[in-house]
Amino acid sequence: MESEAISFRVGYGMSAKQSLYDKIGGFSAVSGIVLDFYDKVLESELVSPYFSSVDMARLIEHQTQFICALLGGPSGLSDEYIRHVHRNLEISPEAFEQTLQLFRDSLIETDLEEPDVEQVIALFSAKRPLVVQA
Repeated sequence: MESEAISFRVGYGMSAKQSLYDKIGGFSAVSGIVLDFYDKVLESELVSPYFSSVDMARLIEHQTQFICALLGGPSGLSDEYIRHVHRNLEISPEAFEQTLQLFRDSLIETDLEEPDVEQVIALFSAKRPLVVQA
């Protein structure tokens, strides 16, 4: 799923397209958000057990790539790959919702505008069928 670009005014009434990736601040900003997010995840009683035997450095790298691509940055992980790595994890709808809330909290703490936070959460939420066990 490609993210929608955000329109903003430049100079003398000129219009340009800016992705959420650029608006947030690019790779370094996304990386910081992901690091903060996983600090929260590992403190969650509901969600942290899913990560007990995970190589966190590798996961953080993949999640950063995923979020960058989700926001219109460089290409990241395919939907097929995301489905494949989550297939045997038995992630519950409640765990996904908790994860979504923790991600929202991390976004809010970066002082993003509310519409941008909600757009990022909608993009993340759209990946639910790839992760949650039905």
